[in-house]
Amino acid sequence: MNDSTRTDNPNPYDVDTDIQSSTQLTPQRAHLQLAIDGMSCQACASRIEKVLNKKPSVYDVNVNFAGETANVDYDPAQTTPEQITEWVNKTGFVANLQAADSLFSQADEDTATQYPWRLIGLWICLLPFLVGMAGMLVGQGMAWMPPIWIQFVLATIVQFGFALPFYKSAWASIKGGLANMDVLVVIGTVTIWAYSTYLWLTHGDGSLNSLLQNSHAGGHGVSNSPAVYFEAGVMVIAFVRTGKYLEERTKKHSLNSIDLLLSLTPDEVEQQQPNGDFHNVALKDIQVGDILRAKQGSRVATDGTVIDGSGWCVESHLTGESVPLKKEVGDGLLAGALVENGSLLYRVSAKGSDTKLGDMVQALSDAQGSKANLARLADRVTAVFVPVVVAIALVTFAVTWWLTGMVDTALMHAVSVLVIACPCALGLATPAAIMAGMGVAARHGVWFKDAQSLEAAGNIDTVVLDKTGTLTVGKPSIVDHVMVDKSLAVDDVLQLAASVEAHASHPLATALISAAAERHLPLLNVSDISVVKGAGIQANIEGLGLIKVGTAEFANLTLPKFMPKVWQIASTVAISVNDEALGAFALADDLKADTPQAITALQEAGIKVILMSGDKQSVVDHVAGQLGIKQAYGKMSPRDKASQIALLQTAGHKVAMAGDGVNDAPAMATADASFAMFEGTDVAQHSASARLMGESLMHIDAAQKIAQATLRNIKQNLFFAFIYNCLGIPLAALGFLNPMIAAAAMALSSISVLMNALRLTRFKTEVELDNTVTASHIKTGRTSKV
Repeated sequence: MNDSTRTDNPNPYDVDTDIQSSTQLTPQRAHLQLAIDGMSCQACASRIEKVLNKKPSVYDVNVNFAGETANVDYDPAQTTPEQITEWVNKTGFVANLQAADSLFSQADEDTATQYPWRLIGLWICLLPFLVGMAGMLVGQGMAWMPPIWIQFVLATIVQFGFALPFYKSAWASIKGGLANMDVLVVIGTVTIWAYSTYLWLTHGDGSLNSLLQNSHAGGHGVSNSPAVYFEAGVMVIAFVRTGKYLEERTKKHSLNSIDLLLSLTPDEVEQQQPNGDFHNVALKDIQVGDILRAKQGSRVATDGTVIDGSGWCVESHLTGESVPLKKEVGDGLLAGALVENGSLLYRVSAKGSDTKLGDMVQALSDAQGSKANLARLADRVTAVFVPVVVAIALVTFAVTWWLTGMVDTALMHAVSVLVIACPCALGLATPAAIMAGMGVAARHGVWFKDAQSLEAAGNIDTVVLDKTGTLTVGKPSIVDHVMVDKSLAVDDVLQLAASVEAHASHPLATALISAAAERHLPLLNVSDISVVKGAGIQANIEGLGLIKVGTAEFANLTLPKFMPKVWQIASTVAISVNDEALGAFALADDLKADTPQAITALQEAGIKVILMSGDKQSVVDHVAGQLGIKQAYGKMSPRDKASQIALLQTAGHKVAMAGDGVNDAPAMATADASFAMFEGTDVAQHSASARLMGESLMHIDAAQKIAQATLRNIKQNLFFAFIYNCLGIPLAALGFLNPMIAAAAMALSSISVLMNALRLTRFKTEVELDNTVTASHIKTGRTSKV
């Protein structure tokens, strides 16, 4: 993530430099996210995908019905975001581009927060029918039902006024070559309206007098009136529209964690003026370099650097850890952080989408917009769902008419089949759970790259861990040294090592550089830098020759047989000049405070934990013994780690890899799931399927448990959606469900899927971060030496 100190050369000394170049993204591949308004079911999403996938300039498209977003990978040399937006708009939907300085692409107008005037008008028209149906329940028959002419007027207003969005969506869907849920609603309700109107107009002798007489009756054969069903069509439209409204509100406000993240930044901030005074200004008017003030109880508005004051800030929205962090002059601040105590002046370093919070919002939005493999089954079903349902409805009509000889009964059965069928529940089953699961994971400091990554994490049974920077703090220090020639000055050898290691990013390299800085040793100019995989780094220093820094074998050093015990449990870095060994340093690291707790939690969850490190076997064995890890491998090169993971996969294991360095990238790419530790190198973060925003390994345990819970939720949703349609359609065809009940059941099916997905938002991991222990270690600095 924030790795500005490692940008000169992100290669540690045990990996080839070509790894970085091989993982770069193709220059001619750009990513775009659009907010899509107007989708009514999964078929709408499929139609947009179908249209865009036909364009030669578009590489890949994922449309999320639940999130109402489209993620598009395209060739910027052949098309533009504006052109892609126009293509989507031509399919009958409204696409909105993300503003340059915004955190998330949103529609200009949020339909879920509009006052539902159309829905209110719809229910006003339905009210007389409800009164009439209440009369039927209390034994009044059709006496309370309004006259047929009023039924006709109300039904017509509903059918061709309030239901107009159904027609627009259905027509756009048909033009696009796919039929959505609205096609079923329109066919069913228009059929009811047309059939009832025909019966009313043709009943009797066809004279105006006969028509007027029939108009004062309530229908359904009472007082010799025609058997009309206007109320059925009105109720179907009312129930479906109500279901859609509740669905939209649930998706946009309860299911989507992005809105919660966006609310973390204030609309106004205190900006310091040239005269030193503070004025409240809109956040959107703030520029990089401005000075802002954050007081106790307020939120930090942008990323920045503290220039005055001190305080304690909680950054749990990004890291998942609720332990307050002390912030003083020179420390960095993150947008959205809560100032628990103190007052801070900070200089803005990034705003909007350039902040860490903006990065998280975009990452979460992209991940929620992706598809899990489980969603492919639902996509295949919904692609043929509507045509199959229409065919079943036609067969139902023909068979029922043939068996009963009653056209109205046959019509009601067919309409019930059309209305009860619900592709929405199928379309929502996977993306709704993914949206909820991604939000919970983000709350625990885990950012999954996409839905497939979350799905893979939920299936793992083995976790492979790197040592330095993963199990340990990643800040080793020199604990001992040995010189081949006793006359050599230790500082001179350290100066040589640090000068070469300045061009590597491994924690051991950082330790040597820091030690040289503490002793005020200037770094020498080096040239011809190269990395020898699994061994070390070498370079030329003018006047001296070839300097090698790395393993003892690499530096041609043979350590004495009887060394102090610390050398058995510490990492060794040896130095040579022109292949003549000069000496070596022993560097020890500290275990992270909650590493033992995390290992225990993973093992209790049935996860096999394996340690793989490039360090010597004695050090690896020592760490494994401390943590209760039974399988530990030392002196592992990047290729060795990847090969060992491949062997585990061949044996049937689902493997996750966690690491922080470039040397972990090949293993991460090989594993089924991978986790990049907080502040790991850019290459590791790019190779990983998930990023851990906190330093604790407990985030891996949280990620695995959340992913498993999400997969269970998806399977529950898919089961319910399939069983609902498998039972509902036959019951409707056999006449056990009338159109009104079918419409209500159809609306409830989508809502029930969303409610089940919402259960995930209340999910808590069994083993939460031990904030008390962490806080005590932060304050006292007590850790265990390895």
